[in-house]
Parts: sequence; structure tokens; C-alpha cells
Amino acid sequence: MRVLITGGAGFIGSRIATAHVARGDDVLVIDNLDTGLRSAVPAGAEFVHADITDASATADCFARFRPELVSHHAAQMDVRRSIHEPSYDTEVNVLGSVNILRNCVEVGVGRLVFASSGGAIYGEPVTIPAAEDSPIRPLSMYGAAKYCVEQYLATFARLYGLHYTILRYANVYGPGQRPDGEAGVVAIFAGLMLEGRRPELFGAGDKTRDYVYIDDVVRAALLATDRGGAGPYNIGTGVQTSDRGVFDAVAAAVGYRGEPTIGPERKGEVRHIALDCRKAEREFGWRATTNFASGIAATVQHLRVAHRG
Repeated sequence: MRVLITGGAGFIGSRIATAHVARGDDVLVIDNLDTGLRSAVPAGAEFVHADITDASATADCFARFRPELVSHHAAQMDVRRSIHEPSYDTEVNVLGSVNILRNCVEVGVGRLVFASSGGAIYGEPVTIPAAEDSPIRPLSMYGAAKYCVEQYLATFARLYGLHYTILRYANVYGPGQRPDGEAGVVAIFAGLMLEGRRPELFGAGDKTRDYVYIDDVVRAALLATDRGGAGPYNIGTGVQTSDRGVFDAVAAAVGYRGEPTIGPERKGEVRHIALDCRKAEREFGWRATTNFASGIAATVQHLRVAHRG
């Protein structure tokens, strides 16, 4: 199968690219390398340095490669930036995505898998864990943009017959996540602790998130490609872990004995979220299998080796 992966030099996209290469698929990665790393693109995948907002460059890739499957993971993923720079967030996350959708229709792509955000689009959910039919009430432009693209997908399906699958990811973590990024608190905390520096908690440390391990996410993306419908599908664990709980778990794995600094709460951040993922299990047989302690241990070990190197 010919698979085009946008954002395939990033944390999640590169791991999905690796999995497709391992399956024997022909893979083309498009990434602007703003946050991704060229070294993360797997051997065996073709790489094109391009932005999804560049209509000419993306059209050339689609016309030449003629993908059968598109895995759309390129995004502006910083919640705070989406609030301070909503026009930029819209340009990348909405208009860039629409550009990808138009190219899919133009060359007759069989299916598009879209990385949406279960952590952002529900806002403060009425019930926890939040199911896919929970009210959509995002607290950030990032969440609003992700839901906007979901609606574009449904419209493109009605107009042009585009087949798609929406995956609403929880907070993804694991080996390969960069500790110098704006997102990815597990990697950020671990990176700081390994350097003997104090991580910062924003607020009282009682905000909760649903943390899902990268290997489980990759497995979900491949299963959804093979067996899933349109969705949307929540991809998480259904378990809430507090910011302080993350700090304590990472500190235990690192052997860090310090305390965090405390900063003010940040606008746009959801206070409590976890995802009900029974629909994914029911429709294509997926459920998360990696517990948080094991995932933290693997992540810290990976960063420890990188830190020594």
C-alpha cells in the first residue's frame, strides 16, 4: 500500500511511519520540520520537506506518489499558541488540513486517517470518562480547529465520497517525545529532572489528564485503518492522572528528590478529562494495554540514554 503521512517527522507520525514501513508499505512523509526531526523519519520512507499549507508542494507530492492511504498528523499542537495566535493556528490546522483533503479527492485516496484531539475538543466534559457523543465545548482555538476539520471531513464525504477515520487522541507520551517541546509533560518533566532542574506545575497540580502510551496509539492507528469506520474514536485509557501524579511518577523513575515550582494556571487548559474508549474496542478491537508506570519507566530510560549520549 502507498501511504502518505503528514507530520511524519514528529513524535506520533514518525512512529506510525515506522510501523507502515515494517508492514512493507511504500511510505512518503511530508513534514516542515518546525517541531519534527529529519532523523525521526524511518529508513525506507521517502521524505519531502514541505508544509501542508503549501498548495503547490503538496499537490506535487500527491500527484507523483498517488497515495492509497493518508495519515494526517501534521498540526500546530501548542494550545497556548492557538490562543495567542488564532490566525496562525487556523492557517495550519484548518486551512492546511483542507488542502490535504482537496488533494485526497483529486487523486482518489482510498482513506484518510485524521489525528484529532480527545484531550481538547470536549472542554470540561459533563461526565468522565467522556464518550464520543459528549458535548463539544473546546476551551482553546486548537480544540475548535480540530473539531472544525472533523466537520470538513464529513462534508467532503457527503460531497465527494471521501472515506475517512477520526481518532481523538488523549495525551500521548512515550519514548521519542522531545523534552524541549511545548507539549508532552512527561518528556518535559523527565528531561528537566535528568538535568537536576525543577519542573513547574501550573496551579495546584490537581488537573487531570488521560495519558496513553505511544505504542498503543500506533496500534490503534493501524487497526483503525484496517477495520475502522468513520468514527470518531476516542484513543486513551479512561484513567485520570493528576499533574502532581505525573510529577511523582516521573520523579520516582528518575530518582529525583526535589519539589516542583508552582506557577499560575494557564488559560485554555482543561481541568479534568479522561476518555471512554469502548467504541474503539467494540468496532475494531483496540484497547490500551500499557499501564502508566511501565510507560513512564520506558520513557525515562529512553531519555536517560539520550541524555548520556
